[in-house]
Amino acid sequence: MSLWTLIRIIAGLMVMAAVVFTILLVRHVREEPMEGFFAELVPVTVDSQPMVALPQAGSDMPDIDPGMKVFEKAREMIAIGDLAGARDRLRTVVSIYPRSKAAPEARRIVGEMNLDEVLSTANLENKSVYTVVRGDSYLGITAKHRTSLDMLMYLNALMDLNSLQPGDELMVMPLEFRLLIEPKREALSVWDGGVFVKEFPLKAVVGAPGGDQKTTIAGKSAVREGRRYGPATPGYRGASKVITIERMPLVIAAIPENADPEELARGFYLDPADMEELALLTRTGNEVEIRSSAR
Repeated sequence: MSLWTLIRIIAGLMVMAAVVFTILLVRHVREEPMEGFFAELVPVTVDSQPMVALPQAGSDMPDIDPGMKVFEKAREMIAIGDLAGARDRLRTVVSIYPRSKAAPEARRIVGEMNLDEVLSTANLENKSVYTVVRGDSYLGITAKHRTSLDMLMYLNALMDLNSLQPGDELMVMPLEFRLLIEPKREALSVWDGGVFVKEFPLKAVVGAPGGDQKTTIAGKSAVREGRRYGPATPGYRGASKVITIERMPLVIAAIPENADPEELARGFYLDPADMEELALLTRTGNEVEIRSSAR
């Protein structure tokens, strides 16, 4: 072996030794302190601080409520006057996030907005003007347009049913809403297909049927001082409205003052002002769903 080859081998071993020494020194300083030569060469103090524990999933963690975020955005839009955008977001809370803490208030606000729009004579959506012809009657017009005397009189500011004359014009609006009654939630809501319109709190529930039921409104009347009035009679306007439900001896009515539940007929009872609004939105034949099971 030549002297030059020996020198190259020795140099290579020295380089390898230097690399290994460097690796061990870095590990000693940064990862795991070692004893002996390295401890004497570079003393390292071990920091014994405990590791920061990550939060564990449990009851102490804040609940995520996406419905509340949508509701807050709706309130911001109301504040700047964007009522259409706010209503869309409130409807999202009602339909998509019904279990949100914001859902009850969202239902109340959007219900008032919807009702204002439905009952506004300036809003012609779903409304039309009918021109009276010879032989027409109020009941005939309401039947033809699938509406009610209550709504016909409201939209046309009629105080009583005066004689109709050919050429008279009446604003009409078909009433195709459906009612959803949820006794366990103590709520009655009005829907336009799958779109939420308004919710009314139930003040009393008497003898609700077991299981879920689908039926229709059988008729509407009004009661005052023990006397019953039909929608076409003069006494109907100022009396307490009553809706009867098809196939079941149930009513939807205004709860009397100081009512004794044992003296009430089987049915669902609302605040008197709410009952007047509900009577305005409904007609004979509207669908009624009673959802006794919780969903």
